[in-house]
Amino acid sequence: MTKLMEWLFCLALFLGTWTAAITGQVNSPWISNNYQFILYLPVLLLFIFALYAASVVLYRTFTFNNCEEAAKQLKRQIEEAQAELRIKGVLSSDPKGSELM
Repeated sequence: MTKLMEWLFCLALFLGTWTAAITGQVNSPWISNNYQFILYLPVLLLFIFALYAASVVLYRTFTFNNCEEAAKQLKRQIEEAQAELRIKGVLSSDPKGSELM
C-alpha cells in the first residue's frame, strides 16, 4: 500500500466516524456530552497539523547545514568550465565578462 493510500484510508476512516457521530447515527452519552468538541474536531486537527508543518519547515530551515567545502569545489568547477569555454572561444577572454558570445 502506498503512503497516499494509507493517508486516504485514515482520512476516510476518520471522516466516516466523524460524520456518523455528527449526524446521530451513533448514539452515545459521550458523543452527546462532547458534541461541540466533536463538531469542531476536524478544524482543530487541521490547525494542529498546520502548526506541526510550519514548525518542521522552520526547524529544518534554521538547522540547514552549510557545506563550505562543497561550495568551494563547485566554484572551482565553474572556474574550470569557464576556462575551457574561453579556450574554445565560446566565452570572451575577459574573465569578468562571462557572457556568451
